[in-house]
Amino acid sequence: MTDETFYSSAVRPASGDGRLETAELMDEDSGEGSTANLDAVRASMLDENSAGQLADWMKAFSDPTRVRLVGALLHAELCVHDLTVLLDMNQSAVSHQLRYLRNMRIVKRRKAGKTVFYSLDDDHVEQIFTQTLQHIRHS
Repeated sequence: MTDETFYSSAVRPASGDGRLETAELMDEDSGEGSTANLDAVRASMLDENSAGQLADWMKAFSDPTRVRLVGALLHAELCVHDLTVLLDMNQSAVSHQLRYLRNMRIVKRRKAGKTVFYSLDDDHVEQIFTQTLQHIRHS
């Protein structure tokens, strides 16, 4: 169901006090309605701040170069030079994208002498990336 369908559905107060407890929602595909407890849905929805943070985090994956960097880092911790070779890009462009990913806490870095190595920030990043990729390939 699209946001437009959800928010444009007829909403009637379930009680005389004006609280919205349930509303019939139209299913675009079948034209049949269903009953949803809007108070329960509203109570479990993300707050605006969390929704904004999640949207910003997801935006990090809107750039194919960043997606390729994360894909490479799924397999191994890599230095900037290795990433420039793998992606056939210059060091400046790779470093710029890695800085963005680091600021979003998607990747982390480790220095060993003059060499900087990058890896995924934690297992959650790997799981989200892998599951999203599986979803895309499944479609």
